[in-house]
Amino acid sequence: MEISRIWVGAAALITVFLSGCATQTLPTAQVRTSLTTNVNNYQYLVGPGDNLSIFVWRNPEISGSFIVRPDGKVTTSLVEDLDVSGKTPTMLAREIESELSKYINNPRVTVSVNNFSGPLSEQVRVIGEATNPSAISYTQNMTLLDLMIAVGGLTEFANGNNAVLVRVVSGEQKSYALNIETLIKDGDIDKNIDMLPGDIVIIPEAWF
Repeated sequence: MEISRIWVGAAALITVFLSGCATQTLPTAQVRTSLTTNVNNYQYLVGPGDNLSIFVWRNPEISGSFIVRPDGKVTTSLVEDLDVSGKTPTMLAREIESELSKYINNPRVTVSVNNFSGPLSEQVRVIGEATNPSAISYTQNMTLLDLMIAVGGLTEFANGNNAVLVRVVSGEQKSYALNIETLIKDGDIDKNIDMLPGDIVIIPEAWF
């Protein structure tokens, strides 16, 4: 019984701490009139686990599919241990062309991504009382509502209106208050916000 009271008290303190730290507010998600609108001109960056399709024009023998290793590198037929993590497919294609030019005259390379994971810094994480707390690969124009759909929404024990968004802004970690329950259950779209790569959403448990 004594342990139970201590645990409840500690949990209450954590909840108060989270709500106290998250005093800043974020702008609501933009109303987008076309699919070309994006947040911060986001470009996808390659990361470990991605399946890359590397096509070298007129050289099918060195083209193929390659999985990015956990160390962020791939090995192709002519280039060993090429560091690809954190680069856009276009940047990577130009680097491969530079490496292949040692063996091939004027190589032309195209890189596409088949299965998306992305580097950890580009993922959005949801922890706590989500149905499926997990790390989600950031996608262009992702909002809080999109993120919650991806993790299956809130559990029945979640305190969604006391959730916190942790975001790095200009190299400094900041916390923002979220009203996820109002967004999901009441349909208040004003509580929707744009997500950014590297965001962390913390959903505490409600204590009755």
